[in-house]
Amino acid sequence: MDPWLQAAAADVAGVAGIDAVELELTAADAELLLELARRASHGSGDRKNAPLLCYLAGIAAGRGASLDEIVAKVQ
Repeated sequence: MDPWLQAAAADVAGVAGIDAVELELTAADAELLLELARRASHGSGDRKNAPLLCYLAGIAAGRGASLDEIVAKVQ
């Protein structure tokens, strides 16, 4: 992760009361999330849907869903 995102993840981890290591993104996960955001933005015609869909995907992934499957499902 780049330094800004790493610092933001540390802030989020602090608020959540978890170790920042739990929020580290792999390069593959970052690419999947960017693809998901692209699909949301272009598919819906409203770029505001990109972060909202990524938030929903994060909740689903936190509850055990596979990020790969989430991205594959969203057209």
